Amino acid sequence: MVAAHLRCTYAVANHDFVEAYKFQTLVVQSFLRAFQSHKEENWALPVMFAVTLDLRIFANNAEQQLQKKGKGQPGEMLEKAAEQLMSCFRICASDNRAGIDDSKKWGMMFLSNQLFKIYFKINKLHLCKPLIRAIDSSNLKNDYSPAQKVTYKYYVGRKAMFDSDFKTAEEFLSYAFHHCHRSSQKNKRMILIYLLPVKMLLGHMPTQQLLMKYDLMQFADVTKAVSEGNLQLLNEALSKHETFFIRCGIFLILEKLKIITYRNLFKKVYLLLKTHQMPLDAFLVSLKMMQVEDVDIDEVQCILANLIYMGHIKGYISHQHQKLVVSKQNPFPPLSSVS
Repeated sequence: MVAAHLRCTYAVANHDFVEAYKFQTLVVQSFLRAFQSHKEENWALPVMFAVTLDLRIFANNAEQQLQKKGKGQPGEMLEKAAEQLMSCFRICASDNRAGIDDSKKWGMMFLSNQLFKIYFKINKLHLCKPLIRAIDSSNLKNDYSPAQKVTYKYYVGRKAMFDSDFKTAEEFLSYAFHHCHRSSQKNKRMILIYLLPVKMLLGHMPTQQLLMKYDLMQFADVTKAVSEGNLQLLNEALSKHETFFIRCGIFLILEKLKIITYRNLFKKVYLLLKTHQMPLDAFLVSLKMMQVEDVDIDEVQCILANLIYMGHIKGYISHQHQKLVVSKQNPFPPLSSVS
């Protein structure tokens, strides 16, 4: 293990991360044999944290070096690193001794966070499920360090967001944001990039002050557009900041805000007409005013049917009279009560 570590440090000094990764893999494999043989002790956990963290970092750097040279398959190094980390995770998870203080399970959350970072990078989120189940069933899940819990909640929240489980995503990402150290502005901003779309989908719009504080003004026009029911502004905002939203992996999530924007636009039509029986033509006119191209009555009916099905409008479509008939009491329920 020491010999491989020295070879690894030499490779790092020469900026040869492919070689560094190769020897760091040997370090981890050698460590695993020793770690597994000490069945009654967990004193080596800090060593495990250090060697596995280095393995992930070197795998990432090695991948970048190979990509620049046009060699190797994307994600290949990181997948191999994940296999090594998973071996460590299994050893920690299989420690079923009664004693808590000397349990290897104290290493589970750190390793799951390292694995999350890899799985998100190589886009294999389905591999997160066994890790989440193992942590949830652990008797230590509330006793890990605050830093580890914040990272864990951040990644589980992001996964819930991509699974369209927005209530769970809001809970976990909000925990991560509020418990993240106040001096870690960069991390708080990173959490907000995913928390803001979730909050907006649940009907909670961010303030301008919050967006300015964390340099997230890309969301300013999106927030304004959704609040006002301004489809034209929403499309312009998504188009303008498309590169940023795609890079963060939230563009398709933000596209879902269109249904809420439709709801807010149609609520304005209802407030203008002041009647619970509204002609479908009125909604068609409002959409054409928002520069929605190639829209017809059939499409208006489809949008309204979706809004009714999702609980955003209390009412029904009268096809015979070509009207939307809404409830006389609270026809547009608050978004937070619907979601």
